[in-house]
Formats: sequence, C-alpha cells, structure tokens
Amino acid sequence: MRRAVLTADNEEAARQQQKVGHKKGVPDMPPFSTQSATGKRVIPGTPVFDGASAQSGYALNAMCFSFNEKANRDAFVADQEAYMARFALTEVQKEAVRERDVPAMISAGGNVYYLAKLAGIFGLNVQDLGALQTGMALEEFKAALLAHSITERRIAA
Repeated sequence: MRRAVLTADNEEAARQQQKVGHKKGVPDMPPFSTQSATGKRVIPGTPVFDGASAQSGYALNAMCFSFNEKANRDAFVADQEAYMARFALTEVQKEAVRERDVPAMISAGGNVYYLAKLAGIFGLNVQDLGALQTGMALEEFKAALLAHSITERRIAA
C-alpha cells in the first residue's frame, strides 16, 4: 500500500509554508498542493484526478457508473471478465479490478466517487477505500479522520 511522502516537488512549498504566520500555539500545516516542474498539481501522497486521469480512466469510471443499476451490478458479479470487456478496460485496469487494488485503480484513472460504486458490490464503503488507499487499517484510518477533524476545528476557531 502507498504512504504519503513529501516529494522534491513540494520541498520549496513546504519551506514557504513555514514562513507564513499562524495563530500562536497552532502548528504549521503543510501545503495542500503545489505545482511540479511540469506544471501539474501535486498533493503529497495523493494522486490528483485531472484531465489526463479522466481521459485514461474513462472506461473504468464508465463501468463503475453503470453500477447505479442493479441489473448491471448483477451482470458484473455473474461474469466479471465479460463485463470488463464490455467497457473495453485496459489490461492494467482489469488487473486492478481483479485484485481489488484501489490504489492501482486510482493510478489507472479511477475516480474514488465512481470506484465507490464498484466497492459497494463487495460490501465496502468510502472509508474502506480510504483505508486501502492510505495503507492503514480501517480503525486506524477512522481515528486519523477524527484527529484531522479536531485539528481543522481548532485551527478554524
């Protein structure tokens, strides 16, 4: 599983963020995003869903969107390979779906909001996806969400 890391593209932004004044007693927060040398948006540890991702993931996301209808969910469960072929998924996307590898689906252009529809077929929810994406156990991920929520409320106050 993938872990968030501070990349070279973000080092300068992190230094700039430390120079910005904040309320006393409130720790500096790392920047939410920066731009890489190629001009692409970078969020440390997070694949950014942009135009290129949308294009490369169109088939996967279209398949997941189809799961709004029960008949399509049933068809996928009955014959996963035929259903993926119907949407012309790439081999990388097919392998990610077969392995239930959420980070690989996201890397292949999957959007978490569409992937949630696929996850629902397997009894998973968005928090389960977040835990899988971050490499955390579900309870650890939930605790991290709660801790972040408390920090955000404290900073906003």
